[in-house]
Amino acid sequence: MFTDQSVEQKGGTLVKAQAELKWLNRAPAAFGGVTWGVPWAKGVLQKGETVAIASENAPYLQTWPLAYWPDGSIKWTGHAAVFPKESGSRFTLQKGESGAPKTGVHVSEQKDEITVNTGAIVCKLGKSGPALIRSISISGEMMAKEGRLIALKETRSGSDSQSMYHIDRFESMVKRAAIEQNGPVKTVIKIEGVHRGEGMDVWLPFTVRLSFYAGVPSIRIVHTIFVDCDAETEWIKGLGLEMSAVLSGAPRNRHIRYAADGGIYGEASQLLVTRRFNEINGFYERQIAGQPVPEESEVVRDAARNAVWNDFKLIQDSPVHWRLKKRTGKGCAWVDAIQGGRAKGVMYAGGENGGIALGLRNFFEKYPSSLEAQGLAGGETKLTVWFWPPEAEAMDFRHYSKDTHVESAYEGFAEMRSTAVGIANTSEVSLACFANPPSDEELNRAADEWQNPPLLICEPDYYYHTRALGVWSLKDKQRPLSAALEDQLDEALKFYMNEVDQRNWYGYWHYGDVMHTYDAVRHVWRYDLGGYAWQNTELVPNLWLWQSFFRSGREDVFRMAEAMTRHTSEVDCYHFGEYKGLGSRHNVLHWGCGCKEARISMAGLHKPYYFLTADERTGDVLTEVKDADRALETLDPMRAYYSEKEFPAHARVGPDWAAFCSNWLTEWERTGDEAYLDKIKRGISRLKELPLRLLSGPTFGYDPNASDLIHMGDGNHGGYHMVIAFGAPQTWMELAELLKDDEWKEMLGEFGEFYLLTDEEKRKRSGGKLHDDLFHWPMFSAAMAAYAARLRQDRKLAEKAWRLLLDEKQSHTPLPISPKQVHAWKTITEIPWVTTNCVSQWCLNTIAVLELLKDMPPDQDMQEKIIQAMKDHPARA
Repeated sequence: MFTDQSVEQKGGTLVKAQAELKWLNRAPAAFGGVTWGVPWAKGVLQKGETVAIASENAPYLQTWPLAYWPDGSIKWTGHAAVFPKESGSRFTLQKGESGAPKTGVHVSEQKDEITVNTGAIVCKLGKSGPALIRSISISGEMMAKEGRLIALKETRSGSDSQSMYHIDRFESMVKRAAIEQNGPVKTVIKIEGVHRGEGMDVWLPFTVRLSFYAGVPSIRIVHTIFVDCDAETEWIKGLGLEMSAVLSGAPRNRHIRYAADGGIYGEASQLLVTRRFNEINGFYERQIAGQPVPEESEVVRDAARNAVWNDFKLIQDSPVHWRLKKRTGKGCAWVDAIQGGRAKGVMYAGGENGGIALGLRNFFEKYPSSLEAQGLAGGETKLTVWFWPPEAEAMDFRHYSKDTHVESAYEGFAEMRSTAVGIANTSEVSLACFANPPSDEELNRAADEWQNPPLLICEPDYYYHTRALGVWSLKDKQRPLSAALEDQLDEALKFYMNEVDQRNWYGYWHYGDVMHTYDAVRHVWRYDLGGYAWQNTELVPNLWLWQSFFRSGREDVFRMAEAMTRHTSEVDCYHFGEYKGLGSRHNVLHWGCGCKEARISMAGLHKPYYFLTADERTGDVLTEVKDADRALETLDPMRAYYSEKEFPAHARVGPDWAAFCSNWLTEWERTGDEAYLDKIKRGISRLKELPLRLLSGPTFGYDPNASDLIHMGDGNHGGYHMVIAFGAPQTWMELAELLKDDEWKEMLGEFGEFYLLTDEEKRKRSGGKLHDDLFHWPMFSAAMAAYAARLRQDRKLAEKAWRLLLDEKQSHTPLPISPKQVHAWKTITEIPWVTTNCVSQWCLNTIAVLELLKDMPPDQDMQEKIIQAMKDHPARA
């Protein structure tokens, strides 16, 4: 039963308490579970109220809160449902009760084991010992067992004339397993542990989550590895998840199939083609299609003398190449089978009783990777998903240089703090059980779906009107200038998406990141020059991508933002150890810079993904940084300038305190814990007490125990462009709407206006303390200036804000954004002037200004000049 959906908000506005949903890409190709998140306008959905999908045959909906508004109403909900094949393209989510679920997930917990029964499979999970997955059964018949993690440690010794490599095998040791979510539709089990070697040495902590859906014979596995290697003595030679499949039938009916570039490639352990029967004979075709072949045949009897191939492995050794190899057994040579470009990352091993399919998401994007089967014809077939296969060179966490290169190559600190200890990497695996051999079409559909999982999203207009995502604009193609700027925003996205592929920004430790600065002389990005290499969230391209998704609903934008979130939240951040809660600044290596700061790990960079997907691992990451300011006790971000111990630590109002605000805001809205709201208010109160308010500092003394700013003068070290270039405007504007604090809004406006004053005016307003030399990169302030102009209805200030984006001398972003083709070391599409800093900030500020100043456009002459320039110079780059 559904209730009245009209809700009156403050001011008499009627808001519909319903959300229209559509698929990001496509509906599930087969019966399967989906998890997603939905925002709600303030006051629309109260605690305790339920929502359901409004249709007669709607699936049962499992719902839980993800975030709250300050008034206690629900801001974001997480949902899980199981959808049948061809379930429809659009749905309406509104208040009401879901009918009783037709089937549910049943979980039982014993002293040393957790059993999950989805109705389609029964899975037993270990709470101790090496096996995470002890068994998987269908209708009482065991399909797989002994699912465990493996890690290979390489150690080296020798001299200049002789090298010795020693490899030790480590297996998972479960320390704890817990039921994290237990609903009728979806159950999540979280398992934590370490890898243990033969000598009882422990290495490489891990977290694995297994998600189950009612009636679904598959498991989603999210694997996170944490690095604790000694970079000088330990190398990771392999990382994988292995299990034993229990298959039945003769070798001729044991099948291996791989999802290749476009379709499925299949073989059998013993082929039904012989010298005598070397023509197409019907049996052979059926065999290669993966179907059982009966024994009563002369073809079968003759083929019984053929070689039995037991071991197979498909290795993605680069982003553009994979190879398949096989052998009859240990002690025999591997034989090359076929090769290709980009495999889809799915392997099926089966017998007469069905089999197991395993899929590794982002298989070629996070190369090297591999899918291996051993003992295909035997009693137990070992299946391994290699996140890092032993055929690849071992991971090397040493720094790229013996020195830092601060002055010459834009490194962050002269201190050598290059370390991977504390970083992480997350991979996604899908496991499906088949009681009968699947068709190639079924496997191919599964491969496509596992690489790009179905997700329900809302329309941009809905996201916008909930006001749950800060300040950004809807696309506007109606007005000529807005339309022209929308084209440029699209061109920027297109360029970077193409660059990911053109430059092969792929790899286990790289996929999701982009690079910082282009080198037009070598026609490459400056991959080898200190701080000009990987971006590592510098100047918040994450926020640019997420806002671009919210305003467009585009799948390609979502996938790029998703990959960047997964990478930057794991690889660029420290999850334990000396730098826990901080991230590593841009460098040749993601963990290489001596600068470890909160701006890189800021929760606001990652929370859009969490809210859209309800991803549990991202939730962990958000929780990890809630108290990141405590890290300043041991690593002061301003230690190069303030070595004396007058204060416990130092923090710039931005990016440091702004990042803390983002972390605290996220924790407050997720949990309702007002202690984190108090931290935000404490800092704002301190700033209100000062004559220059938000323009004070920008560096303060800081007490991590009290989360308190301590004024130590104005116009000091730090730079005001640093205050606003790392997501502070987006965080502070969002806070302004939540706190309903008019003075805080005025402080934001004051900052935005002040940035664009003349040097003389700055000195006069600040009593000589502030001047132009402290305010670099004015384009970065466009959103803040626009905020001020709108707040004060100041058209002159609005004109200045527009010019920051449209005047090339101020924007550092020549328009139009038009790549050109050059013939260098190969034919390349490039933009010679491009830096991700400028493009990211220009796009992010443009998105904000299009919203804040939509009623105060620039003068007509400037509009016409810009529009004409973009028409006259379509190839300008």
